[in-house]
Amino acid sequence: MSLVVATNLTKTYVSGDIEVKAIRGVDFTIKPASFVSFVGPSGSGKSTLLNMIGCLDPPTSGSLVVTGQDVTHISSKDSAKFRGDHIGFIFQDFNLIPVLTVFENIEYPLQMVQNWPAEQRRQRVEELLTAVGMEGQGNKLPSQISGGQKQRVAVARALSSKAKLILADEPTANLDRVTAFKIIDLMKKMRDEFSTSFVFSTHDPKVVENAEIVYTLEDGQFTN
Repeated sequence: MSLVVATNLTKTYVSGDIEVKAIRGVDFTIKPASFVSFVGPSGSGKSTLLNMIGCLDPPTSGSLVVTGQDVTHISSKDSAKFRGDHIGFIFQDFNLIPVLTVFENIEYPLQMVQNWPAEQRRQRVEELLTAVGMEGQGNKLPSQISGGQKQRVAVARALSSKAKLILADEPTANLDRVTAFKIIDLMKKMRDEFSTSFVFSTHDPKVVENAEIVYTLEDGQFTN
């Protein structure tokens, strides 16, 4: 079964008399345990696609099925629960909560969204700290670790609820070249270990050359 199936998907933004067609009738599928990139210049629509897959922004028309559920017309209330249950997010600026420790940042979705028991949360966080090479760092604050380490924590947090679909918006944009390659390798390792699909929006050649499937966008349409 495909994790994501989009059919004739469109997104149009309207502001007064101005209409902007961000996505213009695209079709694509994303398989389990895959590495997929949406590529294109700023304004091409790649972040819009990610937002629709993540149920942050509803399609204007077409059909969108994510993890077997039709989310084309999902309500705001249902979309929040759906994201918590099925989707993890990684952001270019890490989005870690500065007053929480590394451990607490990874634990946060399990406590606030999933409501896992304390011992189960502890075991899951420790497992992920080890998996992303951050064992022994759980008591540090985000301000006490490097950019690459922050992104490792962000990867662990995205994986914490055992989501099978991780959406990453320009995940290497704020990292140096060496660190970016390490993060890409980490994500591939996590894909293999947890059978998770990673879907990126990016214009970073490092990410693109490591993707197994690349969808190139221009003016809201695929060029390949």
